[in-house]
Formats: sequence, C-alpha cells, structure tokens
Amino acid sequence: MSESIFDLSSPGNSGVALPDCMELKEPIDDLLPKEMIRKELPLPEVSELDAVRHFTKLSQKNFSVDTHFYPLGSCTMKYNPKANEEIAKLSGFTDIHPFQNADEIQGTLEMLYNMEAYLCEIFGFNAFTFQPAAGAHGELTALFMIRAFHKDRGQPSRNIVIVPDSSHGTNPASASMCGYKTTVIKSNKRGNIDIDSLIKCADDSIAALMLTNPNTLGLFDEHILDIVEVIHKAGGIVYYDGANANANLGVCRPADIGFDIAHFNLHKTFSTPHGGGGPGAGPVGANKKLEPFLPVPRVVKDGGKFILSENLFPKSIGRVHEFNGNINVILKAYAYIKSLGASGLKQVSEKAVKNANYMMGKLKDYYYLPYDRTCQHEFVISAIWQKEKYGIKALDIAKRLIDYGFHPPTIYFPLIVEEALMIEPTETESIKTLDQFISAMISIAKECETNPEIIKSAPHNTPVRRLDEAKAARDPDLKYVKP
Repeated sequence: MSESIFDLSSPGNSGVALPDCMELKEPIDDLLPKEMIRKELPLPEVSELDAVRHFTKLSQKNFSVDTHFYPLGSCTMKYNPKANEEIAKLSGFTDIHPFQNADEIQGTLEMLYNMEAYLCEIFGFNAFTFQPAAGAHGELTALFMIRAFHKDRGQPSRNIVIVPDSSHGTNPASASMCGYKTTVIKSNKRGNIDIDSLIKCADDSIAALMLTNPNTLGLFDEHILDIVEVIHKAGGIVYYDGANANANLGVCRPADIGFDIAHFNLHKTFSTPHGGGGPGAGPVGANKKLEPFLPVPRVVKDGGKFILSENLFPKSIGRVHEFNGNINVILKAYAYIKSLGASGLKQVSEKAVKNANYMMGKLKDYYYLPYDRTCQHEFVISAIWQKEKYGIKALDIAKRLIDYGFHPPTIYFPLIVEEALMIEPTETESIKTLDQFISAMISIAKECETNPEIIKSAPHNTPVRRLDEAKAARDPDLKYVKP
C-alpha cells in the first residue's frame, strides 16, 4: 500500500501535505511581486452548498449558449448537443499520438475518410482537406491552391482577387497574405454584387472572386449563375466562403452552382463549440481541376486499410498544418452529420431560414430594414432611425439588450449598413425564445422614444458598467512582470 499524502498526526493540521513534485523550490516571496502578496488571508467559513452556489452564480454572470440566447450574426452561435462532446472524449480518439503508425490509428483515419465523403456529398466537391485549423486558415489554404493552379497552367501573372464590399474582413486579409491585390465590388440596391461593375473588372489579371453566398447581409445573390460565368470566362477561379453554409444544407450545393473551391467552418455549420479562441476547423473542398493542389498527406483507402499518402499527389501545395487538423472538432461534426442524416441537415437550414425571416418580419416596423426581401439564415437591420431621432446608436441598443438578458447581436457589420444590427437566430432556438427577443427589441425601440437616457447609460444590471471599447482596443492596459 502506498504511503498516504495525508498526515493526521499533528493536532490542528489541515491534514494535507504536498507531494514532492508540488513542493516550491524557492520561497513564494521570490515568485510574486511584493504588492501582490497578502499579509492575511481571511477566508470565510461556508458550507459546501454555499460555495457551490457562489461559484455557479459567478459563472452565470458571463453569457453562454447554455444560459442565454446568443444571436451573433455571421457567427452561428447555436446550441451544440452534449452527445457530440461525449463522443469526442472517447479514449480511442483522445489517447492516440500524432506520430503513431497508420496501422494503429485506423479508426481515426476511417472517420476522416468517411467525413470527406460526407462533405463531398453535402457540398458537391471532389475532395477535401481537413488540415486548416479555422475558417481564415481555410481561406489562405484555398488561395495558395489557386495560386498554384494558375502557375501550373502558365499564368502566374494573375494577381487580382475580387471581393464584394459586404465580404468578411478575412477575405481581403487572406488574399493580401497570399501576395494578391484586392479589388472591391460594390453591392447594388438589392444587396447583390453589382454585376456591371464585376464585368468591367473581369480581365486576364483576375485570379479569383471570393464570395459568401448567402452574403453577410443574409441574402442569396439573385444573379449567382451569371457571376460565376463572368469569372470563368475571364479565366478566374470562383471561391466560396462557406461561413454561411448552414443556410443551404440539403437545399443547394456550391459546387453545383459553379464554385471551384471553398472552405467550410465546421465550428459554425456542424455543431462544434465556436468562439473563445477555438479550436476551429476550416476544411477546404475542391473541384476536379483544383483537387491535385490539396495539401498532403491525404487519407486514401488501400485495399482494406487506410493510409496517409503524399506520393500520389505531386502537385500538392504541401502541408499547411501539422498532422490532420483538429481531430476532435472534426469528430464532433462527424457525429452531428451521422445523427441527423440528409433529411435532418435540410431541416437545420429550413428552420434557420424560417426563424430569421420570422424575426425580421416582426422587427422591420421598429428598425430600418435596408434590404426588404426574403433573407436566409440571418438578417441586418439598422438603428439609423433611432440615431437620427434620439441620438441612440446601435452600440447603445446592444448594451441595453444585456439588461433584458440577451447577448447583443453583431453590430456595425457589414460595413455597408450604417448602424448595423446583424441578427442570426439559428435553428436551435424555440419560438418562445425568439418571441422574447423580439419583445425586448420592440421594448427598446419604444424606450428610445420615451426614455432615451436609460438606453444611453445601459447596461444597468452587470457587475461592470459600460466600458470604453475603443480605448481598450487602442490603448490596452497590459503589464508584464518579469519572473
């Protein structure tokens, strides 16, 4: 029997002795600045129940999808089934080592092989890579592939990437990191790409068009087939930013529309935790002409076994991430797809679209709706009426929503809508929750008329009142203490 770490021989002793591995090698006074060391430690004597309640209530002062509605537009902060979390904890996946021989990780490789087949079926592409660790990483990977494609066919001088003015900010950033210049195309009055402006830009300098569809306004471009044709005639590649793919599952496939390559945010579309710094997953899918440039190694089936192959793909851009991406994130998405099936995935999109249109219809009489047409999974309203009449901005409305128990939606994005409030209800929220949020937004609109100061000074019920976000971002109070 091993020696106990509890020493009960000394009266009044707490009974706990530190194991050797936890003993401090130098005095605590030398490890911390003197002003941080307490002279006394007056800990209250409380019961376990009081302690549990204290820390539980403390944790709930932060917003989370488990406790509050989280309508962040363009982020898809939906509830994730706990069953998928449990599946991702299975020791057969968590206890393997990245350098293990392929013969010893057949289960993981089979999962990746099957997941690739599922994504190909759902989105229409020929093949996928799971290496990119997030959506923006997927963008960069796709652009590396596009660059390699043009070089391979003798047109390395193509150096322009076209992006709409409603695009995610990562689109031009990724293009720049890949060595491309960007040209911005304005949206028209319907929220679509202005196709006349696109035609004028489409020449032999074009490498690619990066397009989110539905876009960040929550609108499906009504001329998408014409847009694809314009770029293809110019010899360019049409890239699909799959951040909003949860609007079209089982309804339409980007590859069928004519997109050549795409990234998809598994941590948005397929039920894995999103936010808080990750982890994410941004797999890239490619059609037949771009497939040879996918990163290696790739999982292939050799007889009855799964192997990681590099030699079969001589045109590959190589690795963009060590190993095979964030396996546990991919696994949660795999479980989500398996549990829902084809009909379930279609219901996901149908309900997300219905929820967004229901909410938009209820709010458009109280807030300005810049694009009054059927939306997809999200929509954008504006606080411009409130700003012009009462001096109340989108930020003020967002802060007031916290008092009503809701996380604010995305604000001031996309940039083409002044005082934008970008709302995505997702498919996992009940009609009761949607009605409660609608009621809060209507109440706030009325408060703007009757009591504007309560909006401008919100939030009122939080431990910390309104902070100066601009100052915090531009002048952070950071301090490094030399160890």
